[in-house]
Amino acid sequence: MASCLVNQFSKLALSSLSIVSRETSLLSNTTTGPIASVRHASKKAGGSSKNPKGRPKGKHRGIKKVDGHWVSSGTIIVRQLGLDYHPGLNVGIGRDRTLFAKEHGHVLMTTEKVNPDWNHKFVKRFYAELKDRPKVPIYKTYFHVIPEDQHRNFKLVDQI
Repeated sequence: MASCLVNQFSKLALSSLSIVSRETSLLSNTTTGPIASVRHASKKAGGSSKNPKGRPKGKHRGIKKVDGHWVSSGTIIVRQLGLDYHPGLNVGIGRDRTLFAKEHGHVLMTTEKVNPDWNHKFVKRFYAELKDRPKVPIYKTYFHVIPEDQHRNFKLVDQI
C-alpha cells in the first residue's frame, strides 16, 4: 500500500510540473505540452503604401515646338485639353485639339485681337461674361508654320 501511495504522489508531482511547464511555455513561446503550434495570419493586412491611388500618369500636354523651331509635315506643335491655342497658317487641328504642322517650315506664334461672333454657341459659352463689356479686347494665340521656300507667285500690290 505504501508503494501505491508513492506511485500516486509521483504522478501528481509530474502532472503539476507539466502544468507549470505548459504555462511558462505559453509565455516564453516554446511549447512542450499538447499545444504544438500557434496559427498566424497567412496574408498581410492590406495597406495603402504599396498601391497608392489618386496619382494618374501625366498626359504630357503643352507646347512641343516654340517660336522659331523648324518642323516637318505632321509634327505635333501643341497638345492641349481645351482650345487654348488656335491653328493658323499651315497648321491643322486634330480630334483631341492637337495642333500639327501641315507643311515643312518654321513655327511662328502670334497673339491677335479678335472680334468674336456673339451669336455662335461656342462664343456664348466661353465668353459670355465679356459680352456686356465691349471695351475689353479678346486676344487669342495662334500657331503658324511659315514654309521654308516661299511660293514664287507673289505679286506686290500698291496700296490705294
